[in-house]
Amino acid sequence: MQSNSSGSSIKAYSRLLRQYLLPQRGTLIVLAVLLFASIGMQLANPQIIRFFIDTAQSHGDLKPLFIAAGLFLGFSIAQQILSVLATYFSENIGWKTTNALRVDLATHCLSLDMSFHKSHTSGSLIERVDGDVNALANFFSSMMIHLIGNVLLMAGIIVLLFRENWLIGGGMTVFVVGAMWLIQWIRKYAAPMWSGWRQANAEFYGFIGEHLEGTEDIRANGASGFVMGRFYKMIGSMLPLRVKAFMGFCAMWNTSILVFALGNAMAFGISAYLWKAQALSLGTVYLIFFYTELLAKPIEKIRTQMEDLQKADASISRIMQLLDTRSAIQDGEGAVLPDGPLHVELREVRFSYEEEAENPPTIDRLNVQLKPGQVLGLLGRTGSGKTTIARLLLRFYDPQSGAVMLGGVDIRKCKLADLRKRVAMVTQNIEIMQGTVRDNLTFYDESISDERIREVLQEIGLGAWLESMPEDLDTMLASGGGSLSAGEAQLLAFARVFLTDPGLVIMDEASSRLDPLTELRIEKAISKLLAERTCVIIAHRLTTVQRADQIAILDNGQLLEYGDRVQLAADSSSRFSKLLTTGLEEVLT
Repeated sequence: MQSNSSGSSIKAYSRLLRQYLLPQRGTLIVLAVLLFASIGMQLANPQIIRFFIDTAQSHGDLKPLFIAAGLFLGFSIAQQILSVLATYFSENIGWKTTNALRVDLATHCLSLDMSFHKSHTSGSLIERVDGDVNALANFFSSMMIHLIGNVLLMAGIIVLLFRENWLIGGGMTVFVVGAMWLIQWIRKYAAPMWSGWRQANAEFYGFIGEHLEGTEDIRANGASGFVMGRFYKMIGSMLPLRVKAFMGFCAMWNTSILVFALGNAMAFGISAYLWKAQALSLGTVYLIFFYTELLAKPIEKIRTQMEDLQKADASISRIMQLLDTRSAIQDGEGAVLPDGPLHVELREVRFSYEEEAENPPTIDRLNVQLKPGQVLGLLGRTGSGKTTIARLLLRFYDPQSGAVMLGGVDIRKCKLADLRKRVAMVTQNIEIMQGTVRDNLTFYDESISDERIREVLQEIGLGAWLESMPEDLDTMLASGGGSLSAGEAQLLAFARVFLTDPGLVIMDEASSRLDPLTELRIEKAISKLLAERTCVIIAHRLTTVQRADQIAILDNGQLLEYGDRVQLAADSSSRFSKLLTTGLEEVLT
């Protein structure tokens, strides 16, 4: 079981390195050259010091001493310059690779179906896209090159020590192998602790994001105490996980200190023995001591890299799990929807959010047809399936059976991007981004001209509003639409839809936030804009469906009544006629 986990980790590492690090191969080569040059200088400096000590002991000419001192200073300065350059290139690689990974993760999350987003909070997804990627920053900052460089530095030191004396070389080899084995052994037990901590951290951020977003409702309903109770409970459960993860870090840190102390003791003992046997000069004794001290640096760096790697293990596992998550809604083969208003047909559609047999379907064997250019008014109490129909038409979900047809084409055969260019929806919950008026209307689609934007705003009744903006279309709007009234935000949502020129428009309680005066003001504009489009209006208020050609009344996902609005209104036995007489709520409850 463990070998399978190890193999999957190696595959995950290699996949990330191939996909994100290899495109930076030019910078990687420069970084490798800098690191290897730095290693060469680190190995050469002790040799210069030994030459200086042994020459100084001989009381000879001072000229070689000056040359040695100059070389030592020159190598030291050059080594520092190389270190600064290597750090710059390393961080540059880290930022480029992690940003590329963030983009791919964000794009992938946006492509996943609604059932995925319903089961994952925005906070937990943010933690994956940003928090887990941050944990990989050092991994992507060419950690592999640094790891190889440190291994080469250790190998170079061992070779040079063997060159001096086999005894000191053998002793230091045992020291290095033992130290690396011990550190790796501790890492194996510490890695799961970091995995548990990262998972708890993601859940905590998901909790924070969800409840900060609902602050108004929490306060209004007096639920602050309940929320804070959960907050303290989560913090309490996170503390033991953090302690365990930190204890793993402490174990590695304490082990390295002990190992370095034993290494120095071994070096001193062997050097004393060889010195007593007159097998070494004083300069060589210093050389051994210097190399032993230098040997501690790559071991320490490898220890910290192993620590980063154990943190990265959990993050990489979670990132790969997210990237490997496949959307239940896949692109079709590329069938093209016809131009102009779309014919709508729901043919024997059955759909349930929960597919268990004991759960009644949300939509049950529904058959509806709407001719191109007609307006359908969908009525029914809450939970009857009205909004679900809108989600099926946009293919946020696929029905378990039956077909949703637009323009005679099964929408499962269409590309998702093409489908959603031809179908647009206006909801009662309006999302205003922090950005300019133009960006909020076009969603960065540069093909939409400013003239077209002004024309639509004028038709929708926002011409005077735009003229009052201090920077016209470049005026910044606050996130959430704090600077807009509810009516203005709703009107901007209408403008967004009609800028895309869809063939089918869905209005899901779209006018519920508008006061009667504002609603009356845009009636003519909406009529003009819907003139050559098919429209589905989901409503609770009967005044909203006065423009409808067809009326459909739903209850528990089934069609109670469907027909021409005028004919149904004239038929005193119809449900719609009773709705007009007694009111929507009384007939449907």
